[in-house]
Amino acid sequence: MNVIFQVLTLLGALGLFLYGMTLMSEGLQKVAGNRLRSILSAMTANSFTRVLTGTLITAIIQSSSATTVMIVSFVNAGLLSLTQAVGVIMGANIGTTVTSWLISLLGFTADISVLSIPLIGIGFAFMMFKSQKRKSIGEMIIGFALLFLGLTYLKNSVPDLSANPEALAFIQKWTDWGFFSILIFVLVGTVLTIILQSSSATVALTLVMASQGWIPFEIAAAMVLGENIGTTITANIAASVGNISAKRAALAHTVFNVFGVIWVLALYKPFLWLVAKIVVGLGGEDPFTSSASLLYAISTVHTLFNITNTCILIWFTPQIVKLVTWIIKGHKDEEEVFRLRYIQSGMMSTSELSLEQAEQEILHFADIVRRQYVYARQAVNEADDENRFDTLFKKLEHYEQISDRIEFEIAKYLNNIAEGELSQEGNNKLHAMYKIISEMESMGDSGYNIGRILQRKNLHGQKFDEPTVKKLNHMLDLVDNAIAAMTDNLREGFSRIINISNAQDAEHDINEYRDNLKEEHLRHIESEESGYLRGVYYMDLVSECERVGDFAINVSEALVEVN
Repeated sequence: MNVIFQVLTLLGALGLFLYGMTLMSEGLQKVAGNRLRSILSAMTANSFTRVLTGTLITAIIQSSSATTVMIVSFVNAGLLSLTQAVGVIMGANIGTTVTSWLISLLGFTADISVLSIPLIGIGFAFMMFKSQKRKSIGEMIIGFALLFLGLTYLKNSVPDLSANPEALAFIQKWTDWGFFSILIFVLVGTVLTIILQSSSATVALTLVMASQGWIPFEIAAAMVLGENIGTTITANIAASVGNISAKRAALAHTVFNVFGVIWVLALYKPFLWLVAKIVVGLGGEDPFTSSASLLYAISTVHTLFNITNTCILIWFTPQIVKLVTWIIKGHKDEEEVFRLRYIQSGMMSTSELSLEQAEQEILHFADIVRRQYVYARQAVNEADDENRFDTLFKKLEHYEQISDRIEFEIAKYLNNIAEGELSQEGNNKLHAMYKIISEMESMGDSGYNIGRILQRKNLHGQKFDEPTVKKLNHMLDLVDNAIAAMTDNLREGFSRIINISNAQDAEHDINEYRDNLKEEHLRHIESEESGYLRGVYYMDLVSECERVGDFAINVSEALVEVN
């Protein structure tokens, strides 16, 4: 019974550590998320700034996974090339080593858990403010406190092998098999990281196990190497149902870390000897013979591995890009445009980052709407060609079904985001997105309705003369302008206040032209210059186009409400 309680306490301590890490990371991202994204997009001019950017951002938000998510979203949006993304990922690997130093310097040498309860009190005080930013700061402080409180419980709940040598003594037996033991613990580190979904948590466990005397220095170093592989497998699992860019970025991360582990294992003894010399040179004791500097030595392994690996592979970035592009080939079929591109891999590390994925998917949705109206124009111009019109009508119907599906999938994703915590700005975006996808789905319905009106016209043997087709083409030109203005505003409007005069002008032009065509049509009916039934279909098409203009302006107006 005592063993079960001890195991549950250990799991609870680990859960508290992980929750604290998540809360701190999410709070930091909410406080500085937009600024971090701005830095990430600006500081990627060369290899050095890419690595530096990845290092700094990961060191700040304490999550290489969150940094990788931002990188992938920028690659998807076309703001970063895969080459730039690889450089930032390398930097993120260096940045994630800050966690191990934080734990080594504060978590073991000083009992920071004494400050945890007062810090939670300070964090709670911040949470009482109405300001979303102050609440996020409160989250960050409470997360920091819980992280070290969890670490303290983790240390205290781990069995003391010197007092209870029978408890988990099998782990010590695994350390006596020479280089095979090294490989076993590389695998242990990999599997633990995949299970815990956090390399930071596995590093903390490794530091605890080493500090308690469970494992010697060389075994702890092997676990650190495995953790570097495990964190990339987690990213690959997340990207497995994602788009091509996500898969390539995740695979580049794997190539980078696996190559590093291979060369370090090939030079394992010299590598650890160098680490020991560095620790001794900085005033510590030899980690092979003394446990006093063991924690610093393990953190040095983690840091030296990532820095050295980056210094070697940064020169081979183009080759890594070529390799992952060759392994993961792009889709050549047109059907790819009909699939969700940005939210297939599920929720990201925070609701705020997930919103960014939804933004990109909505832009993709706008592109699909634009393509539908290319076919709508062709259907108007080729309505008298039965075979050609049937093909175009099927495409319009297909696009309408796609619009329905995409609206449903984005709405489902937004529902999941709504369950998380969002800043006030994030909530504004969320509400606007619901309205936007509804309006865009209506645009998809209107595109199909244009096809149905033309189909009914053909069934009744009606044909438009050349002047009528010309007028409809001009109306579709105005619709194209409205969709272009909507798309431009979508590209700009989620992050800053925008001027939607372009959309207002486009909608005004549509309404004005619609009014002119109505007056002209009424005069023609009175003078019996056109067939009544043909005129009905003509005005139905004009009205449907005018409705599209209304939907487009509604999207831009929803964007204004965000800010």
